[in-house]
Amino acid sequence: MGIPGLEESPLLLSIPFFVMYVTSLLGNSILILVIGLNKTLQQPMYLFMMMLAICDILLSSTTVPKTLSIFWFNCQKISFTGCLVQTFFIHFSFGTESAILLSMAYDRFCAICRPLTYSSNLTSSLILKLLVFALSRSVFMVTPFVFLLDRLPYQNSIVIEHTYCEHMSMARLATADILVNVVYGLIIAACATGVDIILIVLSYIVIIRAVLRLRSSEARHKAFNTCVSHVCVIILFYTPAFFSFIAHRVGHKYVTLQVHILVANLYVLVPPMMNPIIYGVRTREIRQRVFAMLCSMKARDLYINRFLDK
Repeated sequence: MGIPGLEESPLLLSIPFFVMYVTSLLGNSILILVIGLNKTLQQPMYLFMMMLAICDILLSSTTVPKTLSIFWFNCQKISFTGCLVQTFFIHFSFGTESAILLSMAYDRFCAICRPLTYSSNLTSSLILKLLVFALSRSVFMVTPFVFLLDRLPYQNSIVIEHTYCEHMSMARLATADILVNVVYGLIIAACATGVDIILIVLSYIVIIRAVLRLRSSEARHKAFNTCVSHVCVIILFYTPAFFSFIAHRVGHKYVTLQVHILVANLYVLVPPMMNPIIYGVRTREIRQRVFAMLCSMKARDLYINRFLDK
Protein backbone atom coordinates (compact mmCIF):
# COMPACT_ATOMS: atom_id res chain seq x y z
CA MET A 1 0.00 0.00 0.00
CA GLY A 2 3.03 2.31 0.18
CA ILE A 3 3.29 4.77 3.07
CA PRO A 4 -0.01 5.23 4.95
CA GLY A 5 -1.20 8.83 5.11
CA LEU A 6 1.02 9.93 2.23
CA GLU A 7 -0.88 8.33 -0.65
CA GLU A 8 -1.84 11.73 -2.06
CA SER A 9 1.73 12.76 -2.94
CA PRO A 10 3.37 9.72 -4.58
CA LEU A 11 5.36 11.67 -7.19
CA LEU A 12 6.78 14.00 -4.56
CA LEU A 13 7.73 11.04 -2.39
CA SER A 14 9.34 9.24 -5.31
CA ILE A 15 11.94 12.00 -5.87
CA PRO A 16 14.07 11.37 -2.71
CA PHE A 17 13.62 7.59 -3.11
CA PHE A 18 14.81 7.72 -6.74
CA VAL A 19 17.73 10.09 -6.02
CA MET A 20 18.95 8.00 -3.06
CA TYR A 21 18.61 4.75 -5.01
CA VAL A 22 20.52 6.05 -8.07
CA THR A 23 23.20 7.55 -5.78
CA SER A 24 23.49 4.18 -4.03
CA LEU A 25 23.86 2.27 -7.31
CA LEU A 26 26.44 4.70 -8.71
CA GLY A 27 28.46 5.03 -5.50
CA ASN A 28 28.63 1.31 -4.75
CA SER A 29 29.31 0.39 -8.39
CA ILE A 30 32.24 2.85 -8.49
CA LEU A 31 33.56 1.42 -5.21
CA ILE A 32 33.35 -2.16 -6.56
CA LEU A 33 35.00 -1.11 -9.85
CA VAL A 34 37.84 0.82 -8.20
CA ILE A 35 38.69 -1.95 -5.72
CA GLY A 36 38.21 -4.75 -8.26
CA LEU A 37 40.46 -3.18 -10.92
CA ASN A 38 43.31 -2.05 -8.64
CA LYS A 39 45.64 -4.79 -7.44
CA THR A 40 47.09 -2.44 -4.81
CA LEU A 41 43.67 -2.36 -3.15
CA GLN A 42 43.38 -6.16 -2.93
CA GLN A 43 43.80 -5.95 0.83
CA PRO A 44 41.43 -7.20 3.58
CA MET A 45 39.97 -3.78 4.47
CA TYR A 46 39.14 -2.93 0.85
CA LEU A 47 37.86 -6.41 0.05
CA PHE A 48 35.42 -6.09 2.96
CA MET A 49 34.38 -2.69 1.58
CA MET A 50 33.67 -4.33 -1.79
CA MET A 51 31.59 -7.07 -0.13
CA LEU A 52 29.65 -4.39 1.75
CA ALA A 53 29.02 -2.48 -1.50
CA ILE A 54 27.65 -5.62 -3.22
CA CYS A 55 25.41 -6.28 -0.21
CA ASP A 56 24.17 -2.67 -0.25
CA ILE A 57 23.18 -2.92 -3.92
CA LEU A 58 21.28 -6.15 -3.21
CA LEU A 59 19.51 -4.66 -0.16
CA SER A 60 18.29 -1.51 -1.91
CA SER A 61 17.50 -3.27 -5.22
CA THR A 62 15.31 -5.80 -3.41
CA THR A 63 12.91 -3.11 -2.21
CA VAL A 64 13.26 0.27 -3.96
CA PRO A 65 12.21 -0.71 -7.55
CA LYS A 66 8.90 -2.07 -6.20
CA THR A 67 8.43 1.02 -4.03
CA LEU A 68 8.99 3.29 -7.04
CA SER A 69 6.51 1.26 -9.10
CA ILE A 70 3.92 1.93 -6.37
CA PHE A 71 4.65 5.67 -6.45
CA TRP A 72 4.85 6.03 -10.24
CA PHE A 73 2.40 3.47 -11.63
CA ASN A 74 0.22 2.62 -8.61
CA CYS A 75 1.42 -0.97 -9.08
CA GLN A 76 0.47 -2.33 -5.67
CA LYS A 77 -0.01 -5.99 -6.54
CA ILE A 78 2.58 -8.61 -5.73
CA SER A 79 2.28 -12.39 -5.81
CA PHE A 80 2.56 -14.40 -2.62
CA THR A 81 5.73 -16.07 -3.97
CA GLY A 82 7.11 -12.66 -4.90
CA CYS A 83 6.45 -11.48 -1.35
CA LEU A 84 8.32 -14.47 0.10
CA VAL A 85 11.27 -13.90 -2.26
CA GLN A 86 11.44 -10.23 -1.28
CA THR A 87 11.25 -11.15 2.41
CA PHE A 88 14.08 -13.66 1.99
CA PHE A 89 16.45 -11.25 0.25
CA ILE A 90 15.77 -8.34 2.61
CA HIS A 91 16.64 -10.40 5.69
CA PHE A 92 19.45 -12.25 3.85
CA SER A 93 21.07 -8.93 2.87
CA PHE A 94 20.72 -7.55 6.39
CA GLY A 95 22.21 -10.66 8.02
CA THR A 96 25.10 -10.80 5.54
CA GLU A 97 25.88 -7.09 5.95
CA SER A 98 25.88 -7.45 9.73
CA ALA A 99 28.41 -10.30 9.48
CA ILE A 100 30.58 -8.23 7.09
CA LEU A 101 30.56 -5.30 9.55
CA LEU A 102 31.71 -7.69 12.27
CA SER A 103 34.52 -8.92 9.97
CA MET A 104 35.53 -5.30 9.36
CA ALA A 105 35.68 -4.70 13.11
CA TYR A 106 37.97 -7.73 13.42
CA ASP A 107 40.10 -6.29 10.60
CA ARG A 108 40.50 -2.99 12.50
CA PHE A 109 41.27 -4.91 15.71
CA CYS A 110 44.08 -6.83 13.99
CA ALA A 111 45.43 -3.73 12.23
CA ILE A 112 45.63 -1.61 15.42
CA CYS A 113 46.10 -4.10 18.26
CA ARG A 114 48.21 -6.73 16.43
CA PRO A 115 49.92 -4.87 13.56
CA LEU A 116 52.96 -7.18 13.43
CA THR A 117 50.83 -10.27 12.75
CA TYR A 118 48.17 -8.49 10.63
CA SER A 119 49.19 -10.10 7.32
CA SER A 120 49.49 -13.58 8.81
CA ASN A 121 46.17 -13.27 10.65
CA LEU A 122 44.02 -11.91 7.82
CA THR A 123 45.01 -14.20 4.98
CA SER A 124 43.03 -14.60 1.75
CA SER A 125 41.83 -18.03 2.94
CA LEU A 126 40.47 -16.52 6.17
CA ILE A 127 38.68 -13.76 4.23
CA LEU A 128 37.09 -16.42 2.03
CA LYS A 129 36.02 -18.38 5.12
CA LEU A 130 34.50 -15.24 6.66
CA LEU A 131 32.56 -14.60 3.43
CA VAL A 132 31.30 -18.20 3.30
CA PHE A 133 30.32 -17.94 6.97
CA ALA A 134 28.42 -14.68 6.38
CA LEU A 135 26.50 -16.10 3.40
CA SER A 136 25.76 -19.52 4.91
CA ARG A 137 24.69 -18.07 8.26
CA SER A 138 22.26 -15.73 6.51
CA VAL A 139 20.79 -18.54 4.41
CA PHE A 140 20.29 -20.82 7.45
CA MET A 141 18.86 -17.92 9.49
CA VAL A 142 16.45 -16.59 6.88
CA THR A 143 15.17 -19.74 5.14
CA PRO A 144 12.97 -20.70 8.15
CA PHE A 145 11.24 -17.29 7.82
CA VAL A 146 9.98 -18.35 4.40
CA PHE A 147 8.63 -21.70 5.65
CA LEU A 148 7.08 -20.12 8.75
CA LEU A 149 5.24 -17.59 6.58
CA ASP A 150 4.23 -20.17 3.97
CA ARG A 151 2.51 -22.39 6.55
CA LEU A 152 0.23 -19.62 7.85
CA PRO A 153 -3.38 -19.20 6.63
CA TYR A 154 -4.15 -15.73 5.26
CA GLN A 155 -7.69 -16.11 3.83
CA ASN A 156 -8.72 -12.62 2.69
CA SER A 157 -5.95 -10.69 4.46
CA ILE A 158 -4.04 -9.44 1.43
CA VAL A 159 -3.23 -5.79 2.19
CA ILE A 160 0.24 -4.97 3.56
CA GLU A 161 0.50 -1.43 4.90
CA HIS A 162 4.13 -1.09 3.86
CA THR A 163 6.27 -0.37 0.80
CA TYR A 164 7.74 -3.89 0.75
CA CYS A 165 7.22 -7.38 2.19
CA GLU A 166 9.16 -8.47 5.25
CA HIS A 167 8.71 -11.11 7.93
CA MET A 168 6.57 -9.40 10.57
CA SER A 169 4.49 -7.31 8.15
CA MET A 170 3.47 -10.56 6.41
CA ALA A 171 3.01 -12.56 9.62
CA ARG A 172 0.56 -9.97 10.99
CA LEU A 173 -1.76 -10.66 8.05
CA ALA A 174 -2.24 -14.27 9.14
CA THR A 175 -5.53 -15.43 10.62
CA ALA A 176 -3.72 -17.84 12.96
CA ASP A 177 -1.41 -17.61 15.97
CA ILE A 178 2.01 -16.17 15.00
CA LEU A 179 3.79 -16.80 18.32
CA VAL A 180 6.31 -19.13 16.62
CA ASN A 181 7.19 -16.39 14.10
CA VAL A 182 7.60 -13.80 16.85
CA VAL A 183 9.76 -16.08 19.02
CA TYR A 184 11.94 -17.20 16.10
CA GLY A 185 12.43 -13.58 15.02
CA LEU A 186 13.55 -12.65 18.54
CA ILE A 187 15.91 -15.63 18.74
CA ILE A 188 17.53 -14.72 15.42
CA ALA A 189 17.81 -11.06 16.42
CA ALA A 190 19.48 -12.02 19.71
CA CYS A 191 21.73 -14.87 18.49
CA ALA A 192 22.88 -13.31 15.21
CA THR A 193 22.54 -9.52 15.06
CA GLY A 194 22.74 -9.12 18.83
CA VAL A 195 25.95 -11.17 19.05
CA ASP A 196 27.41 -9.21 16.10
CA ILE A 197 26.74 -5.89 17.84
CA ILE A 198 28.22 -7.12 21.17
CA LEU A 199 31.39 -8.39 19.46
CA ILE A 200 31.75 -5.14 17.47
CA VAL A 201 31.40 -3.07 20.66
CA LEU A 202 33.90 -5.28 22.52
CA SER A 203 36.40 -5.05 19.66
CA TYR A 204 36.19 -1.25 19.69
CA ILE A 205 36.62 -1.12 23.48
CA VAL A 206 39.87 -3.06 23.05
CA ILE A 207 40.88 -0.86 20.09
CA ILE A 208 40.25 2.38 22.04
CA ARG A 209 42.25 1.10 25.01
CA ALA A 210 45.13 0.17 22.69
CA VAL A 211 45.05 3.55 20.90
CA LEU A 212 45.03 5.53 24.18
CA ARG A 213 48.22 3.72 25.21
CA LEU A 214 50.08 5.08 22.18
CA ARG A 215 52.61 7.74 23.17
CA SER A 216 52.48 9.75 19.93
CA SER A 217 49.43 11.98 19.48
CA GLU A 218 49.92 11.70 15.71
CA ALA A 219 49.78 7.90 15.93
CA ARG A 220 46.63 8.12 18.08
CA HIS A 221 44.99 10.48 15.58
CA LYS A 222 45.90 8.21 12.66
CA ALA A 223 44.57 5.10 14.45
CA PHE A 224 41.28 6.78 15.40
CA ASN A 225 40.94 8.14 11.87
CA THR A 226 41.05 4.64 10.36
CA CYS A 227 38.10 3.61 12.55
CA VAL A 228 35.83 6.65 12.07
CA SER A 229 34.44 5.50 8.70
CA HIS A 230 33.57 2.07 10.05
CA VAL A 231 31.89 3.48 13.17
CA CYS A 232 29.78 5.86 11.04
CA VAL A 233 28.67 2.96 8.82
CA ILE A 234 27.79 0.82 11.87
CA ILE A 235 25.64 3.60 13.38
CA LEU A 236 23.89 4.27 10.06
CA PHE A 237 23.17 0.57 9.55
CA TYR A 238 21.99 -0.58 12.98
CA THR A 239 20.08 2.48 14.24
CA PRO A 240 17.11 2.50 11.79
CA ALA A 241 17.06 -1.31 11.72
CA PHE A 242 16.85 -1.46 15.53
CA PHE A 243 14.08 1.17 15.53
CA SER A 244 12.11 -0.82 12.94
CA PHE A 245 12.57 -4.06 14.91
CA ILE A 246 11.28 -2.49 18.14
CA ALA A 247 8.40 -0.71 16.36
CA HIS A 248 7.17 -4.01 14.89
CA ARG A 249 6.92 -5.66 18.30
CA VAL A 250 6.05 -3.00 20.88
CA GLY A 251 6.29 0.33 19.11
CA HIS A 252 2.84 0.33 17.48
CA LYS A 253 1.50 1.73 20.77
CA TYR A 254 3.95 4.65 20.75
CA VAL A 255 5.00 5.15 17.10
CA THR A 256 2.61 5.96 14.27
CA LEU A 257 2.56 3.55 11.33
CA GLN A 258 3.63 6.36 9.00
CA VAL A 259 6.80 7.09 11.01
CA HIS A 260 7.57 3.38 11.36
CA ILE A 261 7.38 2.74 7.61
CA LEU A 262 9.40 5.85 6.77
CA VAL A 263 12.19 4.69 9.12
CA ALA A 264 11.94 1.14 7.73
CA ASN A 265 12.60 2.61 4.28
CA LEU A 266 15.52 4.62 5.61
CA TYR A 267 17.38 1.47 6.59
CA VAL A 268 17.23 0.10 3.03
CA LEU A 269 18.06 3.48 1.44
CA VAL A 270 20.36 5.59 3.63
CA PRO A 271 23.16 3.08 4.52
CA PRO A 272 23.56 1.88 0.88
CA MET A 273 23.68 5.52 -0.26
CA MET A 274 26.00 6.82 2.47
CA ASN A 275 28.48 3.93 2.78
CA PRO A 276 30.38 4.61 -0.49
CA ILE A 277 30.31 8.36 0.23
CA ILE A 278 31.74 7.85 3.73
CA TYR A 279 34.47 5.49 2.52
CA GLY A 280 35.19 7.67 -0.51
CA VAL A 281 35.62 10.80 1.59
CA ARG A 282 37.41 9.25 4.58
CA THR A 283 39.70 6.75 2.78
CA ARG A 284 42.54 8.47 0.96
CA GLU A 285 43.44 5.48 -1.24
CA ILE A 286 39.86 5.12 -2.49
CA ARG A 287 39.60 8.86 -3.10
CA GLN A 288 42.84 8.92 -5.09
CA ARG A 289 41.83 5.94 -7.25
CA VAL A 290 38.42 7.45 -8.01
CA PHE A 291 40.01 10.76 -9.05
CA ALA A 292 42.59 8.90 -11.14
CA MET A 293 39.86 6.89 -12.86
CA LEU A 294 37.82 10.02 -13.62
CA CYS A 295 40.90 11.86 -14.93
CA SER A 296 41.85 8.94 -17.19
CA MET A 297 38.29 8.82 -18.57
CA LYS A 298 38.42 12.57 -19.23
CA ALA A 299 41.83 12.27 -20.93
CA ARG A 300 40.54 9.40 -23.07
CA ASP A 301 37.50 11.43 -24.14
CA LEU A 302 39.75 14.37 -25.10
CA TYR A 303 41.98 12.06 -27.17
CA ILE A 304 38.95 10.55 -28.94
CA ASN A 305 37.53 14.00 -29.69
CA ARG A 306 40.87 15.19 -31.12
CA PHE A 307 41.13 12.05 -33.22
CA LEU A 308 37.60 12.56 -34.59
CA ASP A 309 38.33 16.22 -35.33
CA LYS A 310 41.25 15.18 -37.50
